[in-house]
Amino acid sequence: MAKKKYVQVGVGGRAEFFYSAIATTYRETSELLAVCDINQTRMNYANKLLQEKYDYPAVRTYKSDEFDKMIEIEKPDAVIVTSVDRTHHTYIIRALELGCDVITEKPMTVDEEKCQEILDVVERTGKQVRVTFNYRYAPHHTKARELIASGIIGDVTSIHFEWLLNTQHGADYFRRWHRDKRNSGGLLVHKSTHHFDLVNFWIGSQPDTVFAMGDLLFYGRENAENRGVTKFYDRATGHPNAQDDPFALPLDQNEHLKAMYLDAEAEDGYKRDQSVFGEGISIEDTMSVLVKYKNKAQLTYSLNAYLPWEGYNIAFNGTKGRIEMKIVEQSYVNSGGDKALEGAVKGVSILVFPMFGEPYKVEFETGEGGHGGGDPVLLNDIFGVPVHDEFNRAANHIDGARSILTGIAANKSIRTGQLVKVDELVTFYK
Repeated sequence: MAKKKYVQVGVGGRAEFFYSAIATTYRETSELLAVCDINQTRMNYANKLLQEKYDYPAVRTYKSDEFDKMIEIEKPDAVIVTSVDRTHHTYIIRALELGCDVITEKPMTVDEEKCQEILDVVERTGKQVRVTFNYRYAPHHTKARELIASGIIGDVTSIHFEWLLNTQHGADYFRRWHRDKRNSGGLLVHKSTHHFDLVNFWIGSQPDTVFAMGDLLFYGRENAENRGVTKFYDRATGHPNAQDDPFALPLDQNEHLKAMYLDAEAEDGYKRDQSVFGEGISIEDTMSVLVKYKNKAQLTYSLNAYLPWEGYNIAFNGTKGRIEMKIVEQSYVNSGGDKALEGAVKGVSILVFPMFGEPYKVEFETGEGGHGGGDPVLLNDIFGVPVHDEFNRAANHIDGARSILTGIAANKSIRTGQLVKVDELVTFYK
């Protein structure tokens, strides 16, 4: 079987997840030809990791304004997009227009206009977009879909979904480019796209109407001042006020973060270690969302980014009973350690409460690796030899759109104070 050829655009923290898989487990089926980024230092570091960590030959590098040139020279089968969220649509659309399929990191894009552009170009070109929803592949999430599909609790009428980001992982979104809503769409798009996709996946329906509230209540300078904080800094690295701050992330104390970000600053000015209690944060850290689905099910959802533990609680209520799930995850800092620890599960419980029967615990086969054991299965699905999947976990551009539109609608509701009809945001093709 001929190897499938890839190029990758964006070599920041998430990129290694993909290129390391090609360089190791999937060498026989896949080949990385080149990478593209605005920062040459960061591309050079990616090549250093490929050579020294993964024993893979260095690949050619192209600056971001040479994207078309890269496609013309390399002639890849597919483009892997792991750039800043607000640029996803640019590379997705251009790759499709140049005849390539696309594998994109979530979220597919950050607002309804960019989403519509992607839908239009997919329709026009006939090429494929794959969105890498690794949480679909986690064994406990697949088991939840299986239980619901079996009818064990009847028709799902409501879902209660509480996601907790702690003061390590949650805080990290407020140090990075994600803190600017123009870059990430805020956490209701960047992070919650996973969660809203899971609900769509679990109940087999689509969002219809959304209402949301959100605010910045913990991070940011004003909140810190209100709690009596008097010592501030713009960035953690080298600043004395950051030395005793548990929210600080000095880049010079982590070899990987230093090489990827601190050593690359001179080229693009990007600071990875900004204070979470600084100025200029435009995303929320406290969010509540109500969603009505096409099948009349209702979702109550909350996301908080400053809590003592990392994980989530889910309850599905149905016409024949209830399913409760509690998942505790390993906390992490993006690109600050072992990729297999990102979203790794520390504890999972699934309980079924029949309407007229005794509650019982559901046993299932657990997985190893990041994001609840979903990462290895997703990677095989993308780069290996896919096996039959009765749960249809592979996500396309429609799935990518459906997931972000809940968050995009929630953002619009927060801005306007109004209910938002999801069907009024974009037009899907038949």
